Amino acid sequence: MISKKTIRNENFNFEKGEVILIDKNAGVSSFYIVRRLRKILNIKKIGHAGTLDPAATGLLILCTGKKTKEISLYQNLKKCYTGSIELGKATPSMDAETEFVEENDISGVSLSDIELTRKKFVGEILQTPPMYSAIKHKGKSLYKYARKGIELKREPRKVTVYNFEIDKIELPEVYFKIECSKGTYIRVIADDFGKELGVGGYLKSLRRTKIGEYSVDDAYTIEEFENLMN
Repeated sequence: MISKKTIRNENFNFEKGEVILIDKNAGVSSFYIVRRLRKILNIKKIGHAGTLDPAATGLLILCTGKKTKEISLYQNLKKCYTGSIELGKATPSMDAETEFVEENDISGVSLSDIELTRKKFVGEILQTPPMYSAIKHKGKSLYKYARKGIELKREPRKVTVYNFEIDKIELPEVYFKIECSKGTYIRVIADDFGKELGVGGYLKSLRRTKIGEYSVDDAYTIEEFENLMN
């Protein structure tokens, strides 16, 4: 495991296989990190264990060489996130990547309303995957259809929210911490949360802090990792 706990880099063997913790910056895709690592390490076989949306930051686990066979082990681990939901507005992508299509008065939303709503999203829940996602339909990602204004039917999926805490409320923003299963879309929780309150909502910010027991505190930014390798 290559993380900030790493002291020496002399014995790394990326062709044989290494596991790397990276703290992704906002504004770049998860695959951008894969491409950067391919260039830095001069190898082709690299994969990540769970994507992050471009606007999101935080922990990516990447495997190289023969370690790519172990990606599913990391994909299946619980994920922890922190972030904020802005109430009273909604977007097609359910985050800040697209324009607002709905704006509502939130003066009637109380703290007790927010707490009661929070409880509805703990445990096993059903989610309909968003159109703005990398899920494939006939070999093409759903977001490519969404950008053309095409809406396709998606089947709801069961996911598990193990813990959902409200850290702070500064309306219109609600700051949260979530621990959830593989395949959970935090954007969908934000959108559904706003709908449940009757005012709409979208995911304003998101950071993945943990995957299983692996913490973003131990992860390198891609720039730090590049310096480590030089």
